[in-house]
Amino acid sequence: MMHLKTVAVAAALGLAALAGPTQAQDKGTIGIAMPTKSSARWIADGDNIVRVLQAKGYKTDLQYADNDIPNQLAQIENMITKQEKVLVIAAIDGTTLSNALQRAADAGIKVISYDRLIRGSANVDYYATFDNFQVGVLQANSIEKGLGLKEGKGPFNIELFGGSPDDNNAFFFYDGAMSVLKPYIDSGKLVVQSKQVGMDKVSTLRWEASVAQARMENLLSAFYTSKHVDAVLSPYDGLSIGIIAALRGVGYGSKEAPMPVISGQDAEVPSVKSIVSHEQYSTIFKDTRDLAKVAAEMVDAVLSGGKPEVNDTKTYNNGLKVVPSYLLKPVAVDLDNWKAALIDTGYYKAEQFR
Repeated sequence: MMHLKTVAVAAALGLAALAGPTQAQDKGTIGIAMPTKSSARWIADGDNIVRVLQAKGYKTDLQYADNDIPNQLAQIENMITKQEKVLVIAAIDGTTLSNALQRAADAGIKVISYDRLIRGSANVDYYATFDNFQVGVLQANSIEKGLGLKEGKGPFNIELFGGSPDDNNAFFFYDGAMSVLKPYIDSGKLVVQSKQVGMDKVSTLRWEASVAQARMENLLSAFYTSKHVDAVLSPYDGLSIGIIAALRGVGYGSKEAPMPVISGQDAEVPSVKSIVSHEQYSTIFKDTRDLAKVAAEMVDAVLSGGKPEVNDTKTYNNGLKVVPSYLLKPVAVDLDNWKAALIDTGYYKAEQFR
């Protein structure tokens, strides 16, 4: 009888041991709302967040909204209805979520704004992003370097492109770039032949490559039939691809008409290949692995009753509050350092560029 009891106790302990880790690892579900799969960057973000959170023992509910605002709103509302523990949101339009986020707050669900600041809501608890003003500075620095402006070269013709006007980051990118470029424009070293300056004139709705391509085609036909474009400020690789297509269409990329110095952002594979082939000049690398880790640490902290680590409590005012933020450093990438920045760090594999 004693032997049977010992076996039974041992079996029970064994089952408890088997069940223990599973129960310990079931910390609840985290809702992750991403804007679109049309950009490789957002796919990488989603995959990285899921991987890091699942390694920490969370379940994940990753949703992509195809750049459709009502679709993203419905996805977030569904996450709230399912009482997911924390919402990590990269908003398409950060001004449209106020009512939903009030519901989240009423249900005790914390909200982490991811990469793009959610505006117009007091219920955004934290913000994980890169230093977006610095992104613009680095883009402009690459134009400065490519043209030799610091060496006094010029004047050069430049055209300016901005991001989507419903994305708060787009204004930081533009303002950062103009902090470098405006003195050259004011002195005449850079000339905007179209005179289209300011986000109200240069923004690109939804970051659409086709919109950027059409605008570049219009600029070329209206202002550059007898002049050469020497530089294009582009805030995102997808726009750069459209801009390059427009330029190619009128003969740029030849010895007689070399490609302008064109910036970008996100270090997407097609644009890195474009840099290697001397079309796009530069891009900005934002390591989404690091951003995913920051977001996951924020999730962990708020659910354990702690306070997430932040390094900025002044910059990101969403209209109703200054959102405590953690800013990561972006890296400028061009022909000189693309391998060191992107392959040696393990972000990409060398065979992706063969």
